[in-house]
Amino acid sequence: MGPQRPLPIAAAALLWSFLLPLTAAQEAILHASRNGLPSPSKDYCMLYNPHWTALPSTLENATSISLMNLTTTPLCSLSDIPPEGIKNKAVVVQWGTCQFLEKARIAQTGGAEALLVANNSVLTLGDNITVKMYSPSWPNFDYTMVVIFVIAVFTVALGGYWSGLIELENMKAVTNSEDREMRKKKEEYFTFSPLTVVIFVVICCVMMVLLYFFYKWLVYVMIAIFCIASAMSLYNCLAALIRKIACGQCTIVCRGKSIEVRLIFLSGLCIAIAVVWAVFRNEDRWAWILQDILGIAFCLNLIKTLKLPNFKSCVILLGLLLLYDVFFVFITPFITKNGESIMVELAAGPFGNNEKLPVVIRVPKLAYFSVMSVCLMPVSILGFGDIIVPGLLIAYCRRFDVQTGSSIYYVSSTIAYAVGMILTFVVLVLMKKGQPALLYLVPCTLITASVVAWRRKEMKKFWKGSGYEMMDHLDYATNEENPVTAGEQIVQQ
Repeated sequence: MGPQRPLPIAAAALLWSFLLPLTAAQEAILHASRNGLPSPSKDYCMLYNPHWTALPSTLENATSISLMNLTTTPLCSLSDIPPEGIKNKAVVVQWGTCQFLEKARIAQTGGAEALLVANNSVLTLGDNITVKMYSPSWPNFDYTMVVIFVIAVFTVALGGYWSGLIELENMKAVTNSEDREMRKKKEEYFTFSPLTVVIFVVICCVMMVLLYFFYKWLVYVMIAIFCIASAMSLYNCLAALIRKIACGQCTIVCRGKSIEVRLIFLSGLCIAIAVVWAVFRNEDRWAWILQDILGIAFCLNLIKTLKLPNFKSCVILLGLLLLYDVFFVFITPFITKNGESIMVELAAGPFGNNEKLPVVIRVPKLAYFSVMSVCLMPVSILGFGDIIVPGLLIAYCRRFDVQTGSSIYYVSSTIAYAVGMILTFVVLVLMKKGQPALLYLVPCTLITASVVAWRRKEMKKFWKGSGYEMMDHLDYATNEENPVTAGEQIVQQ
Protein backbone atom coordinates (compact mmCIF):
# COMPACT_ATOMS: atom_id res chain seq x y z
CA MET A 1 0.00 0.00 0.00
CA GLY A 2 3.04 2.26 0.19
CA PRO A 3 4.00 4.61 2.99
CA GLN A 4 1.10 5.78 5.11
CA ARG A 5 0.41 9.48 5.45
CA PRO A 6 -0.69 11.13 8.74
CA LEU A 7 -4.24 10.16 9.61
CA PRO A 8 -6.95 12.72 8.81
CA ILE A 9 -9.99 12.47 11.06
CA ALA A 10 -13.17 14.35 10.21
CA ALA A 11 -14.27 17.17 12.46
CA ALA A 12 -17.77 15.76 12.15
CA ALA A 13 -17.23 12.06 11.58
CA LEU A 14 -19.88 9.61 10.48
CA LEU A 15 -19.40 6.25 12.12
CA TRP A 16 -21.30 3.05 11.56
CA SER A 17 -20.98 0.15 13.95
CA PHE A 18 -21.68 -2.64 11.49
CA LEU A 19 -24.16 -1.65 8.80
CA LEU A 20 -26.05 1.20 10.44
CA PRO A 21 -29.65 1.89 9.39
CA LEU A 22 -29.70 5.68 9.59
CA THR A 23 -33.30 5.77 10.76
CA ALA A 24 -32.22 4.10 14.02
CA ALA A 25 -29.06 6.15 14.51
CA GLN A 26 -28.18 7.81 17.80
CA GLU A 27 -25.34 10.13 18.66
CA ALA A 28 -22.34 8.94 20.64
CA ILE A 29 -18.67 9.86 21.16
CA LEU A 30 -15.59 8.58 19.36
CA HIS A 31 -12.44 9.21 21.41
CA ALA A 32 -9.25 9.01 19.32
CA SER A 33 -5.73 8.98 20.78
CA ARG A 34 -2.23 7.91 19.78
CA ASN A 35 -1.28 4.50 21.22
CA GLY A 36 -4.03 4.92 23.83
CA LEU A 37 -2.20 7.83 25.48
CA PRO A 38 -4.32 10.64 26.98
CA SER A 39 -2.56 13.24 24.84
CA PRO A 40 -2.88 14.13 22.05
CA SER A 41 -6.48 13.04 21.85
CA LYS A 42 -9.69 14.26 20.30
CA ASP A 43 -13.41 13.60 20.70
CA TYR A 44 -15.68 13.31 17.65
CA CYS A 45 -19.38 12.88 17.15
CA MET A 46 -20.48 9.51 15.80
CA LEU A 47 -23.68 7.71 14.87
CA TYR A 48 -24.50 4.20 15.98
CA ASN A 49 -27.44 1.82 16.10
CA PRO A 50 -28.33 1.04 19.74
CA HIS A 51 -30.38 -1.97 18.63
CA TRP A 52 -27.33 -3.55 16.99
CA THR A 53 -24.55 -2.39 19.28
CA ALA A 54 -24.46 -1.62 22.99
CA LEU A 55 -21.92 1.04 23.92
CA PRO A 56 -20.70 1.79 27.46
CA SER A 57 -21.74 5.08 29.03
CA THR A 58 -18.23 6.16 30.12
CA LEU A 59 -14.84 6.44 28.47
CA GLU A 60 -13.21 4.31 31.18
CA ASN A 61 -15.41 1.32 30.36
CA ALA A 62 -14.96 1.62 26.59
CA THR A 63 -12.88 -0.95 24.71
CA SER A 64 -9.84 0.22 22.73
CA ILE A 65 -9.90 -0.66 19.04
CA SER A 66 -6.98 -0.23 16.67
CA LEU A 67 -7.75 2.23 13.91
CA MET A 68 -6.49 1.23 10.45
CA ASN A 69 -5.72 4.09 8.08
CA LEU A 70 -7.25 3.32 4.68
CA THR A 71 -7.58 6.90 3.48
CA THR A 72 -5.56 6.00 0.40
CA THR A 73 -8.45 3.83 -0.82
CA PRO A 74 -12.14 4.69 -1.28
CA LEU A 75 -13.26 1.25 0.01
CA CYS A 76 -15.90 1.05 -2.69
CA SER A 77 -15.21 -2.63 -3.58
CA LEU A 78 -13.96 -5.78 -1.85
CA SER A 79 -10.66 -5.46 -3.72
CA ASP A 80 -9.94 -2.29 -1.72
CA ILE A 81 -9.56 -4.33 1.47
CA PRO A 82 -5.82 -4.75 2.25
CA PRO A 83 -4.23 -8.24 2.31
CA GLU A 84 -3.86 -8.21 6.10
CA GLY A 85 -7.62 -7.74 6.41
CA ILE A 86 -9.70 -5.44 8.58
CA LYS A 87 -11.30 -7.98 10.92
CA ASN A 88 -11.98 -6.66 14.45
CA LYS A 89 -10.56 -3.27 13.58
CA ALA A 90 -11.94 0.21 13.10
CA VAL A 91 -11.06 1.56 9.68
CA VAL A 92 -11.01 5.12 8.40
CA VAL A 93 -11.59 5.84 4.71
CA GLN A 94 -11.82 9.00 2.67
CA TRP A 95 -15.05 10.77 1.90
CA GLY A 96 -16.50 10.37 -1.62
CA THR A 97 -16.33 8.06 -4.69
CA CYS A 98 -19.26 5.93 -3.52
CA GLN A 99 -22.08 6.17 -1.01
CA PHE A 100 -21.55 5.76 2.72
CA LEU A 101 -23.75 2.69 2.91
CA GLU A 102 -21.68 0.99 0.21
CA LYS A 103 -18.53 1.63 2.22
CA ALA A 104 -20.27 0.31 5.34
CA ARG A 105 -21.43 -2.84 3.54
CA ILE A 106 -17.88 -3.65 2.42
CA ALA A 107 -16.48 -2.92 5.89
CA GLN A 108 -19.08 -5.25 7.39
CA THR A 109 -18.19 -7.99 4.90
CA GLY A 110 -14.52 -7.67 5.89
CA GLY A 111 -15.38 -8.06 9.58
CA ALA A 112 -14.56 -4.50 10.67
CA GLU A 113 -15.80 -3.35 14.06
CA ALA A 114 -16.51 0.17 12.86
CA LEU A 115 -16.11 2.47 9.89
CA LEU A 116 -15.03 6.09 10.06
CA VAL A 117 -15.55 8.35 7.07
CA ALA A 118 -13.27 11.40 7.07
CA ASN A 119 -13.96 14.61 5.15
CA ASN A 120 -11.60 17.47 4.32
CA SER A 121 -11.87 19.01 7.80
CA VAL A 122 -8.90 17.18 9.26
CA LEU A 123 -6.89 16.88 12.42
CA THR A 124 -3.50 15.21 12.04
CA LEU A 125 -2.77 12.73 14.82
CA GLY A 126 -0.31 10.54 12.97
CA ASP A 127 -0.28 6.73 12.87
CA ASN A 128 -0.85 4.09 15.57
CA ILE A 129 -4.24 5.48 16.52
CA THR A 130 -6.65 3.72 18.86
CA VAL A 131 -10.28 4.68 19.32
CA LYS A 132 -12.85 4.19 22.06
CA MET A 133 -16.56 4.45 21.48
CA TYR A 134 -19.04 5.27 24.22
CA SER A 135 -22.48 6.81 24.62
CA PRO A 136 -22.81 9.19 27.61
CA SER A 137 -26.16 8.97 29.33
CA TRP A 138 -28.47 11.93 28.89
CA PRO A 139 -29.83 13.65 32.00
CA ASN A 140 -33.27 12.46 33.10
CA PHE A 141 -34.54 16.02 33.54
CA ASP A 142 -34.37 18.52 30.70
CA TYR A 143 -34.21 21.95 32.31
CA THR A 144 -34.58 23.67 28.93
CA MET A 145 -38.29 22.88 28.97
CA VAL A 146 -38.68 24.90 32.16
CA VAL A 147 -36.68 27.80 30.74
CA ILE A 148 -38.67 27.87 27.49
CA PHE A 149 -41.92 27.53 29.47
CA VAL A 150 -41.05 30.53 31.64
CA ILE A 151 -39.95 32.63 28.63
CA ALA A 152 -43.10 31.82 26.64
CA VAL A 153 -45.62 32.38 29.46
CA PHE A 154 -43.82 35.52 30.65
CA THR A 155 -43.81 36.98 27.13
CA VAL A 156 -47.48 36.37 26.34
CA ALA A 157 -48.58 37.52 29.80
CA LEU A 158 -46.52 40.71 29.70
CA GLY A 159 -47.44 41.45 26.09
CA GLY A 160 -51.14 41.03 26.82
CA TYR A 161 -50.92 43.15 29.96
CA TRP A 162 -49.04 45.87 28.08
CA SER A 163 -51.71 45.91 25.38
CA GLY A 164 -54.32 46.38 28.11
CA LEU A 165 -52.42 49.32 29.60
CA ILE A 166 -52.34 51.04 26.21
CA GLU A 167 -56.08 50.42 25.82
CA LEU A 168 -56.69 51.97 29.23
CA GLU A 169 -54.57 55.02 28.37
CA ASN A 170 -56.44 55.45 25.10
CA MET A 171 -59.79 55.29 26.89
CA LYS A 172 -58.69 57.95 29.36
CA ALA A 173 -57.30 60.15 26.58
CA VAL A 174 -60.63 60.35 24.70
CA THR A 175 -61.84 63.78 25.77
CA ASN A 176 -62.81 65.50 22.53
CA SER A 177 -63.77 64.67 18.96
CA GLU A 178 -60.23 65.26 17.66
CA ASP A 179 -58.76 62.72 20.08
CA ARG A 180 -61.43 60.21 19.11
CA GLU A 181 -60.68 60.59 15.43
CA MET A 182 -56.96 60.16 16.05
CA ARG A 183 -57.66 57.06 18.14
CA LYS A 184 -59.88 55.56 15.45
CA LYS A 185 -57.21 56.09 12.79
CA LYS A 186 -54.56 54.60 15.05
CA GLU A 187 -56.67 51.51 15.76
CA GLU A 188 -57.52 51.03 12.12
CA TYR A 189 -53.82 51.14 11.25
CA PHE A 190 -52.91 48.34 13.70
CA THR A 191 -56.13 46.35 13.65
CA PHE A 192 -56.50 43.03 11.81
CA SER A 193 -59.87 42.62 10.13
CA PRO A 194 -61.03 39.09 9.20
CA LEU A 195 -60.04 39.76 5.57
CA THR A 196 -56.62 40.99 6.66
CA VAL A 197 -56.17 37.85 8.73
CA VAL A 198 -56.86 35.62 5.71
CA ILE A 199 -54.47 37.63 3.53
CA PHE A 200 -51.81 37.42 6.25
CA VAL A 201 -52.06 33.61 6.44
CA VAL A 202 -51.87 33.32 2.64
CA ILE A 203 -48.72 35.45 2.67
CA CYS A 204 -47.24 33.17 5.35
CA CYS A 205 -47.88 30.12 3.17
CA VAL A 206 -46.30 31.77 0.13
CA MET A 207 -43.27 32.86 2.17
CA MET A 208 -42.83 29.33 3.54
CA VAL A 209 -42.75 27.85 0.04
CA LEU A 210 -40.42 30.57 -1.27
CA LEU A 211 -38.05 30.03 1.64
CA TYR A 212 -37.98 26.30 0.94
CA PHE A 213 -36.99 26.71 -2.71
CA PHE A 214 -34.83 29.87 -2.42
CA TYR A 215 -33.50 29.44 1.09
CA LYS A 216 -29.84 30.24 0.42
CA TRP A 217 -30.80 33.76 -0.72
CA LEU A 218 -33.91 34.58 1.29
CA VAL A 219 -32.37 33.50 4.59
CA TYR A 220 -30.17 36.61 4.50
CA VAL A 221 -33.20 38.77 3.78
CA MET A 222 -34.90 37.29 6.86
CA ILE A 223 -31.78 37.87 8.95
CA ALA A 224 -31.69 41.53 7.87
CA ILE A 225 -35.40 41.99 8.59
CA PHE A 226 -34.99 40.39 12.02
CA CYS A 227 -32.05 42.66 12.88
CA ILE A 228 -34.00 45.81 12.05
CA ALA A 229 -37.32 44.71 13.55
CA SER A 230 -35.80 43.28 16.74
CA ALA A 231 -33.64 46.38 17.34
CA MET A 232 -36.74 48.59 17.03
CA SER A 233 -38.72 46.23 19.25
CA LEU A 234 -36.01 46.16 21.92
CA TYR A 235 -35.93 49.96 21.87
CA ASN A 236 -39.71 50.20 22.24
CA CYS A 237 -39.71 47.78 25.17
CA LEU A 238 -36.84 49.43 27.05
CA ALA A 239 -37.98 52.98 26.23
CA ALA A 240 -41.40 52.27 27.75
CA LEU A 241 -39.64 51.09 30.90
CA ILE A 242 -37.16 53.97 31.05
CA ARG A 243 -39.91 56.59 30.67
CA LYS A 244 -41.36 55.33 33.95
CA ILE A 245 -38.11 56.23 35.72
CA ALA A 246 -38.08 59.88 36.79
CA CYS A 247 -34.37 60.21 37.56
CA GLY A 248 -31.72 60.78 34.90
CA GLN A 249 -33.89 62.87 32.59
CA CYS A 250 -31.93 65.20 30.34
CA THR A 251 -33.32 66.59 27.10
CA ILE A 252 -31.93 68.37 24.08
CA VAL A 253 -33.88 70.40 21.54
CA CYS A 254 -33.47 69.54 17.88
CA ARG A 255 -35.53 71.32 15.24
CA GLY A 256 -38.07 72.35 17.81
CA LYS A 257 -38.44 68.87 19.27
CA SER A 258 -37.31 67.78 22.72
CA ILE A 259 -35.37 64.51 22.76
CA GLU A 260 -34.23 62.69 25.89
CA VAL A 261 -30.49 61.99 25.88
CA ARG A 262 -30.94 58.63 27.59
CA LEU A 263 -33.24 57.50 24.77
CA ILE A 264 -30.54 58.40 22.24
CA PHE A 265 -28.06 56.20 24.09
CA LEU A 266 -30.71 53.51 24.34
CA SER A 267 -31.25 53.48 20.58
CA GLY A 268 -27.52 53.11 20.04
CA LEU A 269 -27.37 50.23 22.52
CA CYS A 270 -30.24 48.37 20.80
CA ILE A 271 -28.64 48.80 17.39
CA ALA A 272 -25.30 47.58 18.78
CA ILE A 273 -26.90 44.44 20.24
CA ALA A 274 -28.57 43.63 16.92
CA VAL A 275 -25.35 44.22 14.98
CA VAL A 276 -23.29 42.07 17.36
CA TRP A 277 -25.81 39.25 16.98
CA ALA A 278 -25.75 39.59 13.18
CA VAL A 279 -21.96 39.38 13.07
CA PHE A 280 -21.59 36.51 15.55
CA ARG A 281 -24.94 34.75 14.95
CA ASN A 282 -23.22 31.43 14.20
CA GLU A 283 -21.20 31.49 17.42
CA ASP A 284 -22.97 28.68 19.27
CA ARG A 285 -21.42 29.39 22.66
CA TRP A 286 -23.23 32.65 23.45
CA ALA A 287 -25.00 34.10 20.39
CA TRP A 288 -28.21 32.31 21.44
CA ILE A 289 -28.48 34.67 24.44
CA LEU A 290 -28.62 37.73 22.18
CA GLN A 291 -31.06 36.00 19.83
CA ASP A 292 -33.37 35.18 22.75
CA ILE A 293 -33.24 38.73 24.10
CA LEU A 294 -34.02 40.17 20.67
CA GLY A 295 -36.65 37.50 20.07
CA ILE A 296 -38.47 38.19 23.35
CA ALA A 297 -38.52 41.92 22.56
CA PHE A 298 -39.74 41.20 19.03
CA CYS A 299 -42.61 39.05 20.30
CA LEU A 300 -43.54 41.52 23.04
CA ASN A 301 -43.68 44.43 20.62
CA LEU A 302 -45.87 42.56 18.14
CA ILE A 303 -48.28 41.32 20.81
CA LYS A 304 -48.57 44.87 22.12
CA THR A 305 -48.89 46.51 18.71
CA LEU A 306 -51.02 44.18 16.57
CA LYS A 307 -54.69 44.21 17.54
CA LEU A 308 -57.40 41.70 16.83
CA PRO A 309 -60.67 43.67 17.14
CA ASN A 310 -62.86 40.78 18.30
CA PHE A 311 -62.97 37.10 19.14
CA LYS A 312 -64.16 36.35 15.62
CA SER A 313 -60.83 37.54 14.20
CA CYS A 314 -59.01 35.56 16.90
CA VAL A 315 -60.77 32.34 15.91
CA ILE A 316 -60.05 32.92 12.21
CA LEU A 317 -56.37 33.72 12.78
CA LEU A 318 -55.62 30.93 15.25
CA GLY A 319 -57.68 28.40 13.32
CA LEU A 320 -56.02 29.12 9.98
CA LEU A 321 -52.52 29.15 11.49
CA LEU A 322 -53.25 25.84 13.21
CA LEU A 323 -54.12 24.33 9.82
CA TYR A 324 -51.02 26.02 8.38
CA ASP A 325 -48.83 24.47 11.08
CA VAL A 326 -50.32 20.99 10.71
CA PHE A 327 -50.04 21.09 6.92
CA PHE A 328 -46.38 22.13 6.80
CA VAL A 329 -45.38 19.67 9.56
CA PHE A 330 -47.47 16.56 8.87
CA ILE A 331 -48.70 16.81 5.26
CA THR A 332 -45.68 18.14 3.36
CA PRO A 333 -43.55 15.00 4.04
CA PHE A 334 -45.82 13.23 1.56
CA ILE A 335 -45.04 15.91 -1.05
CA THR A 336 -41.31 16.63 -0.69
CA LYS A 337 -38.77 14.43 -2.45
CA ASN A 338 -36.76 13.60 0.67
CA GLY A 339 -39.82 12.86 2.80
CA GLU A 340 -39.07 15.65 5.29
CA SER A 341 -41.58 18.29 6.29
CA ILE A 342 -40.98 21.78 5.00
CA MET A 343 -41.26 23.19 8.52
CA VAL A 344 -38.56 20.86 9.88
CA GLU A 345 -36.31 21.50 6.89
CA LEU A 346 -36.53 25.27 7.30
CA ALA A 347 -35.87 25.02 11.04
CA ALA A 348 -32.72 22.96 10.43
CA GLY A 349 -31.59 24.75 7.28
CA PRO A 350 -32.62 22.87 4.13
CA PHE A 351 -30.12 21.04 1.95
CA GLY A 352 -27.30 21.33 4.48
CA ASN A 353 -27.32 25.14 4.66
CA ASN A 354 -25.45 26.36 7.74
CA GLU A 355 -27.47 29.56 8.08
CA LYS A 356 -30.52 29.26 10.33
CA LEU A 357 -33.66 31.37 10.29
CA PRO A 358 -33.69 33.62 13.39
CA VAL A 359 -37.32 32.88 14.23
CA VAL A 360 -36.96 30.74 17.36
CA ILE A 361 -36.14 30.98 21.04
CA ARG A 362 -33.08 28.75 21.61
CA VAL A 363 -31.90 27.27 24.92
CA PRO A 364 -28.92 24.88 25.03
CA LYS A 365 -29.41 21.59 26.88
CA LEU A 366 -27.16 20.34 29.68
CA ALA A 367 -25.39 18.15 27.15
CA TYR A 368 -24.11 21.36 25.58
CA PHE A 369 -21.72 21.71 28.52
CA SER A 370 -20.58 18.07 28.36
CA VAL A 371 -18.57 16.02 25.88
CA MET A 372 -21.74 15.60 23.79
CA SER A 373 -21.30 19.19 22.63
CA VAL A 374 -18.99 17.88 19.90
CA CYS A 375 -22.12 16.67 18.17
CA LEU A 376 -24.57 19.07 16.64
CA MET A 377 -25.41 21.61 19.33
CA PRO A 378 -28.23 20.11 21.46
CA VAL A 379 -30.81 22.86 21.93
CA SER A 380 -34.51 23.16 22.63
CA ILE A 381 -36.36 25.64 20.44
CA LEU A 382 -39.74 27.36 20.36
CA GLY A 383 -40.88 29.32 17.32
CA PHE A 384 -41.83 32.98 17.63
CA GLY A 385 -45.21 32.12 16.11
CA ASP A 386 -45.98 29.84 19.06
CA ILE A 387 -45.65 32.91 21.30
CA ILE A 388 -47.07 35.69 19.12
CA VAL A 389 -50.19 33.96 17.79
CA PRO A 390 -51.70 32.89 21.15
CA GLY A 391 -50.36 36.14 22.60
CA LEU A 392 -52.59 38.15 20.27
CA LEU A 393 -55.63 36.33 21.67
CA ILE A 394 -54.46 36.96 25.24
CA ALA A 395 -53.94 40.64 24.38
CA TYR A 396 -57.51 40.86 23.03
CA CYS A 397 -58.78 39.22 26.25
CA ARG A 398 -56.91 41.82 28.29
CA ARG A 399 -58.31 44.71 26.27
CA PHE A 400 -61.81 43.26 26.61
CA ASP A 401 -61.27 43.04 30.37
CA VAL A 402 -60.21 46.70 30.47
CA GLN A 403 -63.31 47.74 28.55
CA THR A 404 -65.65 45.65 30.70
CA GLY A 405 -63.95 46.19 34.05
CA SER A 406 -62.87 42.60 34.75
CA SER A 407 -59.75 40.43 34.58
CA ILE A 408 -61.15 36.92 34.14
CA TYR A 409 -60.53 36.64 30.40
CA TYR A 410 -56.88 37.67 30.61
CA VAL A 411 -56.08 35.43 33.59
CA SER A 412 -57.91 32.37 32.26
CA SER A 413 -56.43 32.63 28.75
CA THR A 414 -52.91 33.01 30.17
CA ILE A 415 -53.39 29.94 32.36
CA ALA A 416 -54.77 28.07 29.34
CA TYR A 417 -51.64 28.99 27.40
CA ALA A 418 -49.47 27.64 30.21
CA VAL A 419 -51.48 24.39 30.23
CA GLY A 420 -51.08 24.14 26.45
CA MET A 421 -47.31 24.51 26.78
CA ILE A 422 -47.18 21.78 29.44
CA LEU A 423 -49.27 19.51 27.21
CA THR A 424 -46.84 20.18 24.34
CA PHE A 425 -43.88 19.16 26.49
CA VAL A 426 -45.62 16.01 27.73
CA VAL A 427 -46.33 14.86 24.17
CA LEU A 428 -42.77 15.80 23.18
CA VAL A 429 -41.31 13.60 25.92
CA LEU A 430 -43.62 10.69 25.20
CA MET A 431 -43.21 10.71 21.43
CA LYS A 432 -39.55 11.87 21.47
CA LYS A 433 -40.25 13.96 18.40
CA GLY A 434 -40.66 17.68 17.78
CA GLN A 435 -44.27 18.86 17.99
CA PRO A 436 -46.13 21.79 16.37
CA ALA A 437 -46.97 23.70 19.55
CA LEU A 438 -49.99 25.45 18.02
CA LEU A 439 -51.67 22.05 17.77
CA TYR A 440 -52.06 22.17 21.56
CA LEU A 441 -51.97 25.92 22.29
CA VAL A 442 -54.79 26.93 19.95
CA PRO A 443 -57.46 24.53 21.31
CA CYS A 444 -56.49 25.28 24.93
CA THR A 445 -56.73 29.06 24.57
CA LEU A 446 -59.76 29.24 22.25
CA ILE A 447 -61.84 26.72 24.21
CA THR A 448 -61.01 28.39 27.53
CA ALA A 449 -61.93 31.88 26.29
CA SER A 450 -65.16 30.54 24.78
CA VAL A 451 -66.18 28.76 28.00
CA VAL A 452 -65.53 31.89 30.08
CA ALA A 453 -67.57 34.06 27.71
CA TRP A 454 -70.41 31.51 27.69
CA ARG A 455 -70.47 31.18 31.48
CA ARG A 456 -70.53 34.96 31.88
CA LYS A 457 -73.27 35.25 29.21
CA GLU A 458 -71.05 37.62 27.20
CA MET A 459 -70.41 35.51 24.12
CA LYS A 460 -72.14 37.87 21.69
CA LYS A 461 -70.30 40.88 23.05
CA PHE A 462 -67.02 38.96 23.22
CA TRP A 463 -67.46 37.64 19.67
CA LYS A 464 -68.11 41.08 18.13
CA GLY A 465 -65.79 43.01 20.43
CA SER A 466 -66.76 45.82 22.80
CA GLY A 467 -64.42 48.40 21.29
CA TYR A 468 -66.88 49.46 18.61
CA GLU A 469 -69.73 49.57 21.12
CA MET A 470 -67.63 51.75 23.39
CA MET A 471 -66.90 54.17 20.55
CA ASP A 472 -70.60 54.31 19.64
CA HIS A 473 -71.41 55.01 23.26
CA LEU A 474 -68.92 57.87 23.38
CA ASP A 475 -70.27 59.33 20.15
CA TYR A 476 -73.81 59.13 21.54
CA ALA A 477 -72.75 60.82 24.80
CA THR A 478 -71.09 63.63 22.86
CA ASN A 479 -74.21 64.16 20.77
CA GLU A 480 -76.26 64.44 23.97
CA GLU A 481 -73.91 67.12 25.29
CA ASN A 482 -73.99 68.99 21.94
CA PRO A 483 -77.45 68.31 20.47
CA VAL A 484 -77.86 69.27 16.86
CA THR A 485 -81.17 68.87 15.06
CA ALA A 486 -81.47 67.41 11.61
CA GLY A 487 -82.46 70.80 10.24
CA GLU A 488 -79.39 72.43 11.74
CA GLN A 489 -77.18 69.75 10.20
CA ILE A 490 -78.64 70.53 6.76
CA VAL A 491 -78.12 74.25 7.27
CA GLN A 492 -74.52 73.69 8.37
CA GLN A 493 -73.85 71.59 5.29
